[in-house]
Amino acid sequence: MTPSRVRAKVVLERTAWVREMLDRVRRLPLESFDEFNEDPRNHDSAESCLRRGLEALLDLGRHILAKRFGRGVVQYKEIATALEECRVLGSDEAKLLTELAGYRNRMVHFYNEITHEELFNICSEQLGDVERVVDELLAWLRDHPEALDMSIDKPKT
Repeated sequence: MTPSRVRAKVVLERTAWVREMLDRVRRLPLESFDEFNEDPRNHDSAESCLRRGLEALLDLGRHILAKRFGRGVVQYKEIATALEECRVLGSDEAKLLTELAGYRNRMVHFYNEITHEELFNICSEQLGDVERVVDELLAWLRDHPEALDMSIDKPKT
């Protein structure tokens, strides 16, 4: 891959998607586990929105690596390591992103092992971890405006 510039449009789309998914989770009844557990649709919604938000976050990291550094990364957990090596993320945020990637993988491959209580605890206590990584990626982009392609795509006719 040849390094180029990160597409601002992709950054905006993925960031908006992450934030929308987190907002949807926050609109669920997260005040108590009993209330969350009353309606099975809460479990479904929490799992789906959290997984899709994590995937968008990881896709954003992969986009930065591919475009700015010409690095193709296949495994989700490798994204965090590569972002740290490229000095996009600090070690704490890279470790956090590795954990988030691992959880996303559990949600997809070991979905039957995730309890409703575990999902509730993550949704009620740890969504800020996702935002922390998003904020760190955006801070790096703000500090490196030369890395951004701000062109606007022409509308399709």
